[in-house]
Amino acid sequence: MAELTVGEGTVTLALSRLECLEGFHGSITVPVAAVVDVRAVGDTWAELRGIRAPGTGLPGVVMVGTRRGSFGRDFAAVHGRGRGVVVELEGQEFTRWVLTVADPEDVRDRVARAVGRS
Repeated sequence: MAELTVGEGTVTLALSRLECLEGFHGSITVPVAAVVDVRAVGDTWAELRGIRAPGTGLPGVVMVGTRRGSFGRDFAAVHGRGRGVVVELEGQEFTRWVLTVADPEDVRDRVARAVGRS
């Protein structure tokens, strides 16, 4: 399962080896200044937008990869029907990251503290 890690001045979406293959992409690191918002969500599938291109998708089961639309590009690492987080970004390759995580509130709080929004 993907993890969000906070380093000194950066936030990283760390993908597992399988997710790298599923999403045709490696882990992604952005400066904390690029994070516009981070929020915990109850239904990660409801947050997906656009079409998958490229990536792996099976509705309700897995959605890993790039999502494209008029908004630009998002990156999803969604497994099952679990809760997750959405990270809104500015000036980066992706406009949003949508991912399932075990403890969305904890992840949201860690990222929010890193970007100065406690």
